Amino acid sequence: MKITSLTLWHLPLTSHIAYNMSDGKICDTVTSCILRLESDTGLTGWGEVCPIPHYLAAYPGGVAPALQELAPVIFARDGLALGAEGMMRAADRYLVGHVYAKSPLDIALWDLTAQAAGLPLYAFLGGLQSPRLPLYHSISCLAPDEMARIAAEETAKGLTQIQVKLGADQDNEADIARLRLVREAVPRGTLVYGDWNCGASRLDATRVGRAVAGLDIMLEQPCATLAECAAVREATGLAMKIDETAHDTASLLQGWQLGCMDAAALKLSKFGGLSALRRARDLCLNLGVKMCIEDTWGSDIATGAALHLAAATPLSGIMNVCDLSGYVSPRLDAAAPTREGGYISPSQAPGLGVSPDPQALGAPVLEMTA
Repeated sequence: MKITSLTLWHLPLTSHIAYNMSDGKICDTVTSCILRLESDTGLTGWGEVCPIPHYLAAYPGGVAPALQELAPVIFARDGLALGAEGMMRAADRYLVGHVYAKSPLDIALWDLTAQAAGLPLYAFLGGLQSPRLPLYHSISCLAPDEMARIAAEETAKGLTQIQVKLGADQDNEADIARLRLVREAVPRGTLVYGDWNCGASRLDATRVGRAVAGLDIMLEQPCATLAECAAVREATGLAMKIDETAHDTASLLQGWQLGCMDAAALKLSKFGGLSALRRARDLCLNLGVKMCIEDTWGSDIATGAALHLAAATPLSGIMNVCDLSGYVSPRLDAAAPTREGGYISPSQAPGLGVSPDPQALGAPVLEMTA
C-alpha cells in the first residue's frame, strides 16, 4: 500500500464552556488540524492534532510546513511496507523533533493499517482488554460554589472522576475552597484532583495541598518542573498526577524516580502519535503507574485514537480517559463514540472507525500528491 495524496484542513473547535486554567491559559476556540491520507488501495486514513495556544511547544501553523518537509518519507515508494512504526522512525530520522506535527500522520498511518486488515485499531495495539473505559470530567476554574454544582451534576450522570482546574485567579484560599466544596459535593469514592497546569509556585501548591491534606484529594502537575512537583508531593503527602512534563520515556522515568508520578497523562501530540504513546503505555504498565490516555485537545479523531490505545491496555493500568469530542463543537463524525454515563468505548469498525465528511471541513490549507 502506498500513500497517494495528503490533505490538511484547519477547523475551529469551540468549547461548550471556556476552560480557564492557571497562569492565564484558556481553552475556548482552538484550531484543530485534520489530516487525510489517501492510498492506492482506495482506503483513507485520518489523523488530528489540536494544539492549545500558550499551553505547550506546539501551534497549528507548524503542522503544514512539517508535513511538506516530510513529503519524501510520506510518499516513499515502499510506503506502508515499513509499517506505521517504520514510517515514523523514517520520519524521525528525516525531521528531528516537531513531534506534535507528526502525531496526526502517525494516527492516520495506523488507521490505514488497521483498515487494510479489516480490524479495529485496538487489535494492533494490544488487543481488546478494556472495552468500557472510565471517564473524568474537567471543570473550568470558576467560583467555588459553581464548580461544586457542576461536580454534583456530573457525578449524578455517572461520572466517578472529577478534575478541578485551579489557579486562574491566583487565589490560594479560593483554590482551597474549590477542592473542599467539590469534595463535599460528590459521593464518597469519587476521584477528585486539582490541576494547576504547571501554573503554581512550589510554595502556593504546598500551602493549598497542606490545607486539603485531610481530604481524599489528588494533585495534578502543580509546577513547571518535575523536581518542584516532587517537592510538593513530599511536603503534602498527596498523590500526584504528572501531565505537561510527561512527554517521552525519559521524562516518565524521571518522574517515577523522583516519586511524584502516581499517575501520568499520556497525550498523543506530546509523544508524537500512537507509535510512541504505545511504548510509553508499556513503560507505565511495567512501572505500575496509572494512566490517563488522551490528547491535549481535539474532536472525534483524536478521541478515537486515544480510546483504541486505552482499550488495548489492562484496566488495572487505566486511571481514566477523556471524551475530548464531547467538550467541543462541531463534531467530525456523529457516529463516533460518545460517553454513556461515566464510561466510553472505542469503535469496533475497522481502523479508527471515524469518518469525517470532507465537505464539512471547508477549504484545505495543504494538498500534496505523490
